[in-house]
Amino acid sequence: MRISIKFKWTSLISLVILAAYVIVAVIASKTVDGIATANEIQAFNLKLIVGGVVIFLIGVLISYLAVNQVLNNLKVINRTIDDLNKKPDSDSRIKLRKRDDEIYDLTVNINKMLDRMQAYTNQQKEFVEDVSHELRTPVAVLEGHLNMLQRWGKDDPEVLNDSINSSLQELKRMQSLIQEMLDLTRVEQIDSDYLKQTTEVKPLFIQVYNDFKMLHPDFVINFDDDIREGSLVQIYRNHLEQVLVILLDNAFKYSADRKEISLSASTNSALLEVVVQDYGLGIAKNDLKRIFNRFYRVDKARSRKRGGNGLGLSIVKRLIEIYHGSLEVESVVGSGTVFKIELPIVTIEPDDDDDDKPKKDNKKKD
Repeated sequence: MRISIKFKWTSLISLVILAAYVIVAVIASKTVDGIATANEIQAFNLKLIVGGVVIFLIGVLISYLAVNQVLNNLKVINRTIDDLNKKPDSDSRIKLRKRDDEIYDLTVNINKMLDRMQAYTNQQKEFVEDVSHELRTPVAVLEGHLNMLQRWGKDDPEVLNDSINSSLQELKRMQSLIQEMLDLTRVEQIDSDYLKQTTEVKPLFIQVYNDFKMLHPDFVINFDDDIREGSLVQIYRNHLEQVLVILLDNAFKYSADRKEISLSASTNSALLEVVVQDYGLGIAKNDLKRIFNRFYRVDKARSRKRGGNGLGLSIVKRLIEIYHGSLEVESVVGSGTVFKIELPIVTIEPDDDDDDKPKKDNKKKD
């Protein structure tokens, strides 16, 4: 049989009050026995009994009101959760008067948790909708070409060749989109072990610079290297490389007539500062705040033509946030875009034998 918490706690508190009173009454009665007459003792015991009944009733009332107040707050919490169970999309939140106690702290934490859950749910819904939208176009193109080939196009070599080329192009775009979605999913679920790893900055930047110089021989790539030897940042090497590759790849994609890219990196005692600049199309002010949203593209037609899916900058932003860095962007339409990243440098303590040589206790894992 279920017993109400209100009844349990009211009874318990009342019994504690009564027990305390009985103990005091027994002590008082024994004290009076030694100094009073029989009539006085009888009158005193009667007063103790009446006082005990009154105190017990008052205790029951006070404990009931106190427990009821606490339970009313819990009922508000319970009703809100019931509403959310019935309507998961509801923005209902627990509303209690502000006060300095544990129940109010609990409601604040529950509301914060609900906000995070709703944001996560909305993000997932938007993600699914965006993915569906992005995949709909290449699937429709493939279906159209296959239907055309099935009806009559397979007998025309020129049409057959064009359809195959277009289909392969759409398949590559789908493959790129799926890969970026997997990358984004991995970023959202980074293992805590990665967060403890450190990377030596200079060798990585030189490698990335040389790779892009080989891939884009028609571009002028200015590399301003002001990185101190042995500088370490607390970020998994592949993640830092991924950030650089995405930003540089975008810089090359959206460069117009001026085939020039600038990459600069510098370190001081606290920060690694990275700047990637192109002199291409630029981004309008209205779009700057949204370029880090998933699947957002400033110009969808031009982005598709260049192979962009609108996920790269979302990955960059999330990685920089996870490793407690900062990311800024400035742009002028027709003049180009500048991305600036800052990541905290790992403090290096000198050896006792040689103050000029850094300790290398934190080794990166490849």
